[in-house]
Amino acid sequence: MYKILIADDEEKIRTVLKEYAEFIGSYEVYEAKDGMEAVNLCKTQDFDIVVLDIMMPKLDGYSACKEIKKLKDVPVLMLSARGEEYDKLFGFEIGIDDYVVKPFSPKEVMARINVIIKRNSKGKSHQTESETYTFGGLYIDIPARNVYVDDKKADMTPKEYDLLFYFARNKNIALSREKLLTDVWGYDFYGDDRTVDTHIKMLRNSLGAYRDYIVTLRSLGYKFEVNENA
Repeated sequence: MYKILIADDEEKIRTVLKEYAEFIGSYEVYEAKDGMEAVNLCKTQDFDIVVLDIMMPKLDGYSACKEIKKLKDVPVLMLSARGEEYDKLFGFEIGIDDYVVKPFSPKEVMARINVIIKRNSKGKSHQTESETYTFGGLYIDIPARNVYVDDKKADMTPKEYDLLFYFARNKNIALSREKLLTDVWGYDFYGDDRTVDTHIKMLRNSLGAYRDYIVTLRSLGYKFEVNENA
């Protein structure tokens, strides 16, 4: 049974999503009517995913997401009546896993939730004690989700970690933007390739002196190019 937290100040939305999730039968649903309540619940409960509305009283969804991410590494799906690209990209920058614009189909939201939970569970199952990589002064510890740049621990968003881990596992392989969207985001992304480019830019900044390991392939995508003997 997967545990979901749905935080939205509109009771009707919470009710519809809860009913749909419970009808499917594999979800236990908790509710919060504002961002502060969502954060407090995350302090005492472990959830497989948190669904946050952006516009909530006391603490908005973006702020609630930041606070929750400080507490634990849990995937977040954001709901919003605002569909502007800026809002979506800002959400991804602070670590959300997906973004759904209102009005939405409860069936679609649950499908996205299911994909995110499965992807997160799959990622954890792949983590082994020996899955670490060293490329010069760049050290990647996937089980611990730690990255060190010249012995200094890097501070990255969850999606930056996911991208870097994927690159490390697929070093020296040409990867299209579509491939990255499908494998890292876990589904056929409803948007454009700029989402990948934005996160690549953020990741390069986090890698500092090793930013050039990520090579841009014109009209295709990217490659994590390192010495095979590194």
